[in-house]
Amino acid sequence: MKELKSILLAEDNPQDVELTLEALKEHQLANQVVVVNDGVEVMEYLNYEGQFKDRKKGNPVVLLLDVKMPRMSGIEVLEAIRSNDTLKMLPIVMLTSSRQEPDLKKCYALGVNAYVVKPVNFKDFLEAVKYIGVFWAMLNELPPMDTM
Repeated sequence: MKELKSILLAEDNPQDVELTLEALKEHQLANQVVVVNDGVEVMEYLNYEGQFKDRKKGNPVVLLLDVKMPRMSGIEVLEAIRSNDTLKMLPIVMLTSSRQEPDLKKCYALGVNAYVVKPVNFKDFLEAVKYIGVFWAMLNELPPMDTM
């Protein structure tokens, strides 16, 4: 049986973390969700540094990344990942409240896989996250491990 990879959620708003986890749980995804609170923690997780130095080897199935975060923005994280040969194939979905066109254009120019604006309505937010989780954790086919 194929081992389930984790989902990495980078979000600094505790309410959005709670809603996202609830939406994924509601759809009964079995993937572990690892939550980090800023861009620096994303990079530490992916590079096995700091509190994540002893984590299990392997990249997450997808990174759900907020644009506006402290210490290192989501756009800076996206840029760092896409310029890293070891990480550049990692699927990244911007899950953000930013509707700013420059953010959207910059993310796509840097190679984001999807850009989803968080719906304001609670029910719509849950639905959006459920669909994201199902697609990226269950339906999307990842490249071979030697390219990830």
